Amino acid sequence: MRTRSVLILCTGNSARSIMGEVIASSLPDIRGYSGGSRPRGELHAMAISVLESKGHNVWDLESKSWTTFAEPGAPRMDIVITVCDNAARETCPVWPGHPVQVHWGLPDPAAVEQMSRQRIAFEDIYADLKKRLTRLAELDFDALSDAELKAAAEAIHEGR
Repeated sequence: MRTRSVLILCTGNSARSIMGEVIASSLPDIRGYSGGSRPRGELHAMAISVLESKGHNVWDLESKSWTTFAEPGAPRMDIVITVCDNAARETCPVWPGHPVQVHWGLPDPAAVEQMSRQRIAFEDIYADLKKRLTRLAELDFDALSDAELKAAAEAIHEGR
C-alpha cells in the first residue's frame, strides 16, 4: 500500500489545518500537508501547545499558501479537505492529479476569546480531527472510486 497524501486547507493555515497536517502525518500510510488561502505567516500558539502536549514534533511546521501545492513538482494529493467555511467558499487552485475534494466544516478554536475556554476548544478540535483522520486512514483508497472516496469522507464528517 502506498502512502496517501492528504491536504488540509483553511484560510489562515495557523490552527485547524496545521493540526490536521500533524495528525494525518502521525497515522500509518498517510502524509499530511496543509495550506491556507491567506496564510497568517505564523502558527497559533495554542495549536502548537496542544500538539506538543500530545507528543507531536512541531519544529518544522510553517504557515504556507495553498498555491504551494498547485505548483509544478508539488506532491500529488489523493484528497483535499477544507476545514473552515471561508476556505470552502473560495475558488481553490487546480490541484495536480485532480484529487477528491471534501469539506469538513469545523469551528475555529481561535475565535474563542476566553482563554480558559480556548484551550478546551483547541483540545476538542484536536480530538475531532484525530477521530476523523483515523477513520479516513482506515479506508482502502485503492478499492474506492473517486466518487466512493468522496462519499466515504463526507460520511466521516457527518458521523456515519
